[in-house]
Amino acid sequence: ANRANRTVRSTSQARSAPMASIMMSSGLAAVAPQKRVALSASRSGFAAGGSSVRAAMVAPRAVSARAVGMPQVVADGEERLRLHNLSPLKGSRKKPTRKGRGYGAGQGGTCGFGMRGQNARSGPGVRPGFEGGQTPMYRRFPKLKGIAGGMGAGLPKYVTVNVETIAAALAASKLDSAAEVSLEALKSAGIVKATGYYRNLPLKVLGTGELPTGITIKAMAFSASALAKIEASGGKVELVPKKVKWTRAAAKARAEAALATA
Repeated sequence: ANRANRTVRSTSQARSAPMASIMMSSGLAAVAPQKRVALSASRSGFAAGGSSVRAAMVAPRAVSARAVGMPQVVADGEERLRLHNLSPLKGSRKKPTRKGRGYGAGQGGTCGFGMRGQNARSGPGVRPGFEGGQTPMYRRFPKLKGIAGGMGAGLPKYVTVNVETIAAALAASKLDSAAEVSLEALKSAGIVKATGYYRNLPLKVLGTGELPTGITIKAMAFSASALAKIEASGGKVELVPKKVKWTRAAAKARAEAALATA
């Protein structure tokens, strides 16, 4: 009797197995197969028995009817974004050149410094511009005069304006003939645009052109021709005192004079 019961039970199970598989496949048709991505042994350690963990496709697990209709958020691409598959963008990281690590590395023997010589040895090497004892380039080439050659004598010392420029400004009513013409008046009228290095330089009047009317011009320096033309037109000239250059001897003399008067 027991043997007959076991035979009937096994027969019913064998008949119900295909039906269960068909129901399971139809119930999970809307669920996409999931890909389980695991780390290799070098990144996530070793699995049981020392074998490496490999990526494998596993069969979808049974889910409830409620979970079947829910939307699933999956990252773009074949595998989902996880902590184990984060990596920098391709080309954003570059391995440094390993010098002195054998000829297979490309810079193995002399590391790009040659066989012998001062620059192949350890230490600071030679200074910039040194050419081994021969006359260097910065001494072979001729020097230019003035600012092009790096000499302070070539730098301008004044903001210059010609007599004809002042006459044109008077004709255009940019300047008042009754008022005195100074550097501040020329700047406010837009005749002289002293910016940058020129903003702190004094004014010098040059003698190009003619001055029909007599005006009063206030500047630190005048050329001989400009002075003659201004006086010939009936104008006046006012000299602005120059800035006293500081010297140690002059400062000492002023200090001694102050002590003597005190």
